[in-house]
Amino acid sequence: MVLIAPSLLAADSANFEKEISALEDAHADLLHFDVMDGHFVPNMTFGSHVLKQLKKCTKIPFDVHLMVNNPEKFIPWFAEAGADYLTFHLEATSHADELIDTIHQYGIKAGVTLKPSSDIKLLSQLKKIPDLVLIMSVEPGFGGQAFISDTPQKIVMAKNMFGRNTLIEVDGGINEQTARLCIDAGADILVAGTAVFKNGNYCNNIKILKGEKL
Repeated sequence: MVLIAPSLLAADSANFEKEISALEDAHADLLHFDVMDGHFVPNMTFGSHVLKQLKKCTKIPFDVHLMVNNPEKFIPWFAEAGADYLTFHLEATSHADELIDTIHQYGIKAGVTLKPSSDIKLLSQLKKIPDLVLIMSVEPGFGGQAFISDTPQKIVMAKNMFGRNTLIEVDGGINEQTARLCIDAGADILVAGTAVFKNGNYCNNIKILKGEKL
């Protein structure tokens, strides 16, 4: 069964505690935090202090995507703030295997990702096996983009590289139609913003993305 990770970028940022409570009632599997530093991508978002405060409000696991330069600086902050999954970009470091080890030393799951324009075969250079591979189905940094059509092929390639013990997550342009394409290709986790938060019926929206009957 695929897991749904609502992206808090699409939530009401003035009422995070209320939004998270509603997502708990809707049986969200993970909470996805896009962390941007204003350099690796143009936008800026959550600091680690936000996660630390929100961690007190929920038992839903935190799925943190670092879109930052120098991820080695950010990993301790977000690991200690409550991340359960912590993903960094291979383009942002030349020490990916060391960072996977560092994340594991905090007792949490390590994820790796690439921008859509980067060759997915770069993943095969890893000596350490990540717990999660995040396939970006839009360019990182902005919401509301269209789903990139070769994403299902990348899901299959990542599955073939790492096997069933590595989760494949997809982020960007997820809706009822693209969710099915990703699930059919073997995705384990779908990150969704608008598709979860639209119309206020989070429970039904999550069921629709999973392909469950309402």
